[in-house]
Amino acid sequence: MSESYGKDKSRVEREKRFHDQRFADDSQRKNKVGRFYKITQSIKTEYEKLLMDSCQGSYIIEYGCGTGSYAFALAKNGATKVTGIDISPVAIEIATTKAIDEGLGDNIAFEVMNAEELKFAHSSIDLICGSGILHHLELKKAILTIVDVLQPEGKAIFIEPLGHNILINLFRSLTPSIRSEDEHPLLKDDLKFFKTYFKKVEIKYFYLTSLIASLTVGFPIFRIVLSVLEFLDQILFKLPFLRNQAWQVLIVVSEPIK
Repeated sequence: MSESYGKDKSRVEREKRFHDQRFADDSQRKNKVGRFYKITQSIKTEYEKLLMDSCQGSYIIEYGCGTGSYAFALAKNGATKVTGIDISPVAIEIATTKAIDEGLGDNIAFEVMNAEELKFAHSSIDLICGSGILHHLELKKAILTIVDVLQPEGKAIFIEPLGHNILINLFRSLTPSIRSEDEHPLLKDDLKFFKTYFKKVEIKYFYLTSLIASLTVGFPIFRIVLSVLEFLDQILFKLPFLRNQAWQVLIVVSEPIK
């Protein structure tokens, strides 16, 4: 066994253990970061619209599906087939039980799978989607396996965190117990990396000053404050040097380079 193979196997096992524990009980994480995720509806809304606009008649992989995430909505809104994959058997068991309970059958399935080694036929998938998954993986391996299984006109859509903002990184360093030791929010060079493997790459940046709105969660002014600061963010993100200070990005890539 090579040293690199051994390190990869250890990393994958650590991720599996972390996510099994998280999906069994996510209360600690929610208590510490729940208020921050209250501001993220705008990126979720755009992500959901992109998925629903692209799902009709498509064979879709939800990449790092957790306990089901968007797989159910995609299966109910015209996808030919949706397969949710996750490294966590706990998550897959929960998602499978939910699919049975909801009476979803032939067009949805869940499988335990390493997202760096997709077990699907070459050029067979129309759409791959995922939220907060790529930064847990070795990015080059993940992109190469995505490129392999996507069909030539295929598309991939992801929500991911960025890793440049000093204050956000300080918070991350103060809350290590709610993250896996191997996760690595994406950097600007990672975003450039997508252009090597896809003909079309679109990246939209979210949440800079709007992070302040998390302090008003639970107060009547929350929605107003958030709307004003999100508007300000989109003005600020017109300046290229500020984009990398965003908390999250929406990544849309298509036409893989085989």
